Parts: sequence; C-alpha cells; structure tokens
Amino acid sequence: MHAHRLDAYRIAPAGMQALRAVEDYLHQSTLGASLIELVKMRASQINGCAYCLDMHSKALRKGGETEQRIYLLSGWRESPLYSPRERAALAWTDALTRIAETQAPDDVYDEVRRHFDDKEIVDLTTLIGMINLWNRLAISLRYEHPAG
Repeated sequence: MHAHRLDAYRIAPAGMQALRAVEDYLHQSTLGASLIELVKMRASQINGCAYCLDMHSKALRKGGETEQRIYLLSGWRESPLYSPRERAALAWTDALTRIAETQAPDDVYDEVRRHFDDKEIVDLTTLIGMINLWNRLAISLRYEHPAG
C-alpha cells in the first residue's frame, strides 16, 4: 500500500492493530465471508474508495463470487441475484453509510431483524462502521491501490 499523505500503519501501529483485531472478530462471526465482503464492497462503492474497491473485489473473486454479482452490486435493488438476507444487509449498509441523510430508518431495521439475530445485527452494524472507517482512512490519506 502506498499512502500519498500519511502511512497510518507506520505512524499509529497500535491503533491499526486495534482495528485489525475488530476485523478478526468480525471474520469469526456468523455473518459469513461472502456477506462481509459484499457489505464492504457496497459501502466502498457509495464512498468512492478506489483502494477498498480494488481490495474487496479481489477478495470476492478469491472467495468464489461471480463476476455478475460483483458488477451488479451497485444496482442490487433491481437485481434478483441477491438473497433476501443479503438484500437486508445491503439496505442496512446503504442506510448506515448515508446515515446523515437516512437516520437508519425503521423499515430498513425491521427488515434486518427478519434475517439476522440480535448479535448478528450488532456485528453487521459494527462491520458497516468499520468499512466506513477504512474508507475514510484510505480516501483521506490517499491510499493508492496497486496497478494491474
């Protein structure tokens, strides 16, 4: 990774280690690797984080995700390719990533409750918060994804 402004890993290694620990926790949750990466990819699309889009599209492919589902993720509402559980998570992702506009609406939360238990809702909400934090670090510090 190349950071054009500051290298957070070099400057604040303990802070980055703490963030990685949260990531490790999330990957041990019952959310599942595919859903985790779809959520990260979707939030990164909304935030326009090229570094994270590159990383999470590669992780999705490595995890066996189809090119079609990756390409259509920005239009998930109009595509039948996503399960009801994924759709609920993506709607929650959209709402929380745009929280200043949406205020986490009750109807979106109610749909999440239909597909996730209480712990999974907390984990999903934490996941969304984390990817938004990673996006903000990468965008503000100008992380550059590898070419090619």
